[in-house]
Amino acid sequence: MKAVLDRVEADWARRLALPGLRISLALVYLWFGLLKVIGQSPVADLVRATMPWVHGPWLLPALGWVEIALGLALLFGAPRRLAPAAVAAHLAGTFLVFFQAPAMAIHDGNPLLLTATGEFVLKNLVLVCAAIAILGLDRRSTVEDRVVAAG
Repeated sequence: MKAVLDRVEADWARRLALPGLRISLALVYLWFGLLKVIGQSPVADLVRATMPWVHGPWLLPALGWVEIALGLALLFGAPRRLAPAAVAAHLAGTFLVFFQAPAMAIHDGNPLLLTATGEFVLKNLVLVCAAIAILGLDRRSTVEDRVVAAG
């Protein structure tokens, strides 16, 4: 009986993991992007401090539209492999705060003592891994589908 339950659980997780990651990451991107577009993002100062070489009132809305486009690409799975790779690259860019504005992310120069902003940014490691997992799992399932179709 335990083997049957283990198999059902594994099949259930296998079927839901990829769509769950894709949809949840897409919703985060759509939501955060929309907040930037409508001028209600709580990270406006953080973005400006992270990219001091970019000036202008267009920065946040432009970033918001990029995030919305990435969210839609994730949600609809097109372009299938480019979207999660672009999301991973975008999220990696959020770590610039540790170099461009370290006082916003780290208490008293101690990298083990993160501010709320530092914790907010550090959790993006999980989102980067989710994007990489989507890329890897999606690729694997595409290859497996071809093998099954050929076999």
